[in-house]
Amino acid sequence: MYVINGKGSLIRLIAGFFVLGSVMLGKFVDPNWLYFTSLVGLMLMISSSTGFCPMEMILKLLGLPQKKAC
Repeated sequence: MYVINGKGSLIRLIAGFFVLGSVMLGKFVDPNWLYFTSLVGLMLMISSSTGFCPMEMILKLLGLPQKKAC
């Protein structure tokens, strides 16, 4: 798994877990968890349009390997 977007992207995997987890929490625990789902969606849109991704910065700080872009 690598930090950069594309096949094997850890960022996409984490975003998927966040969305699925918050939807399940919203359904079974408290509907306010759906605000977290909205935040994840907003950050995905910001990341795709600007290239700024807080999760990417966190993963780089943790020292995960990066795949070089072609």
